[in-house]
Amino acid sequence: MASSRTLRTVTSAVVGGLIALAVTAPAMATASSPIDAAVAGGFTPAPPEEPRPPLLPADFQGTGRYIVRDLGIDVPFTWQGRNGNSQMIAGGPEYPIWFTNLIYDNTLYTLTYKWPGLPQDPPQPCHQAGFFNRQMFNDLLKTARFVGPEILQGNNARHVDHWRVGAVVGSSQPGEFPRIPLALGDIYVDQRDPSRWWQVLHFGIQNLYDPALDEWFTMKTFWHQPGQVTLPDRCLPSPA
Repeated sequence: MASSRTLRTVTSAVVGGLIALAVTAPAMATASSPIDAAVAGGFTPAPPEEPRPPLLPADFQGTGRYIVRDLGIDVPFTWQGRNGNSQMIAGGPEYPIWFTNLIYDNTLYTLTYKWPGLPQDPPQPCHQAGFFNRQMFNDLLKTARFVGPEILQGNNARHVDHWRVGAVVGSSQPGEFPRIPLALGDIYVDQRDPSRWWQVLHFGIQNLYDPALDEWFTMKTFWHQPGQVTLPDRCLPSPA
């Protein structure tokens, strides 16, 4: 729903970069490791298997912070899912930003209540970004590239796998061809459970309200229990 905004356009599900608190922690092989023994024995061991890519679960609840560094913004953030629908909420009426992004009944919605420099009178409309659902988001996540294992430092040192997913307009062939990057997301998920999300940085045209075009969120809690997903009244169809 994936980052960002983290879902203010379909590419924001890519969630869906990061001024991260991540520190790479590569594994070190000792002289007596199985790899050294295999090489000494005259054959090359198979490369380690790549971990499973990030996965957005059908039911979950998470709390954390939504951060826009260049604007000095650090506000509460929630992300919840129920039966495949999901909703992000950043900030609130008492904070400098307040928006919600939803995947709801196969549609992607984004509604920005408050943002610096954004008029509130008249109120901002709810935007439908088009047909989109959890399955489409997870299919996109399958194209993510594995960066490596890392440790997110904080109150709890979290062992995560770092993935990168992006959207580019232009040639898909290597070499000197014109290309324009549209969106980029760095996703950090639990090494033991790729459906447990801990941090996301998203950068690109989906972040047009932010001068630096990048925003990120970091989770303090994330557990697999059905959350609450509510479509705002402003997003409901107008009465005929």
